[in-house]
Amino acid sequence: MPNQNNQILKNTNAQILDEFNASIMFDKELYAQDIRGSIAHSQMLCKQGILTKEEQEAIENGLLQVKDEIESGKFEFSLAFEDIHMAVESRLTEIIGEPGKRLHTARSRNDQVATDFRLYVQDKNESIKEQLKELIAVFIDVANRHTTTLIPGMTHLQHAQPLNFAYHMLAYANMFKRDYERFESSYERNNYSPLGSAALAGTPHNIDRFLTSQTLGFISPTTNAMDSVSDRDFALEILFNISTSMMHISRIAEELILWSSYEFQFVRMSDEYATTSSIMPQKKNPDVPELLRGKTGRVYGNLISLFTVMKGLPLAYNKDTQEDKEGVFDSVKTIEISLKILTEVIKTMIVNVDKMEAACKIGHLSATDLADFLVQKQNMPFRTAYYITKDVVSKANSLNKDISELSLAEIRSANNELKDISEDIVMYLDLRNSMNARNSFGGTSTIQTVEQIKVFEQWLKKA
Repeated sequence: MPNQNNQILKNTNAQILDEFNASIMFDKELYAQDIRGSIAHSQMLCKQGILTKEEQEAIENGLLQVKDEIESGKFEFSLAFEDIHMAVESRLTEIIGEPGKRLHTARSRNDQVATDFRLYVQDKNESIKEQLKELIAVFIDVANRHTTTLIPGMTHLQHAQPLNFAYHMLAYANMFKRDYERFESSYERNNYSPLGSAALAGTPHNIDRFLTSQTLGFISPTTNAMDSVSDRDFALEILFNISTSMMHISRIAEELILWSSYEFQFVRMSDEYATTSSIMPQKKNPDVPELLRGKTGRVYGNLISLFTVMKGLPLAYNKDTQEDKEGVFDSVKTIEISLKILTEVIKTMIVNVDKMEAACKIGHLSATDLADFLVQKQNMPFRTAYYITKDVVSKANSLNKDISELSLAEIRSANNELKDISEDIVMYLDLRNSMNARNSFGGTSTIQTVEQIKVFEQWLKKA
């Protein structure tokens, strides 16, 4: 009986260790890249005379059959294979026999996984870029419809100066354009092939790394085999890029949450992207923007996790880097669905123009225009103009008016320095005039906003 118990314990421990050691249940995500890399490797081996033409053709056809089995759901993933590389190679050998055993010549799982993972990250850099471009196009479409719609611009979440809503949308378009450029830059910087680095020091076989890198769409091979098999900067970069994009998504999500509240009522979201309360049927909750905001913390965690894994690793390959993939897969899926949903939210939201413009009459948004007028037209020092403007604001408050609603007589009565002020001041304090007065490059005037939209439209055609 003790022997039987010991055997059960050994079997249990072996199963636990298999589960702990294996990565197949998550790195199967890399099957397409693994097969693509293996086909390129086999073609190179054939060209170099390491495989015969018949062996290479059998390997390539067998790998395509494995790919078809995986994509049709016929392939059975098992912990016995440990990882996607062994799973594919084992099945290939079952299909074609002896030639399948020759495929791994002149490479290691170290350079194989580095290549597969890099291909995956490069593929996702490109697809995420396209989603960002679609989102930017939606912001530009909204902007085109609201170049004269007033909205209170805020600092410290306090009313500051009047803007047009298109200008506000363009601020987010600029954020997401920088995100696009980050993914583009990462793609170019990391577009080098580790394949052929072998375990850590290259291989004695007469291989052609330039051929495999070209076949796989890389610029050229990486230059140091030891660095190549241990480098995960490309994974950290995509995690950072995703985290930055999610931070921008979270910022617009926060504004959508505020703008859709009863206190603001600037926008109304489609019923598809909001839900009613479980006990209060009159309530419409902005659940989707809240989830977008919440998922940002999730991708931050994935970035910090990989930084922590990598921080103390000696060269070259270490099993620790098996922990590099799940966080990347999760963050990629999170950003992909988040961009898709945010694009639809912005596309379908209803803008309440009247509420936005009414809100501009709260907080004396054109007060700065009075100070600017006194400096420009009266040659007054700014600090003096500042304190006089405070008196005008106090006067408006005493009359329960916004500064833009004051008559010339009311303005003149606010401070002795204003008793002879010209009637032009009334026009300067008009909210729409205030918005359009900010006509400096990059400013909020309708003229400048339209120019910014044109720049984006040209960029979208070329990107």
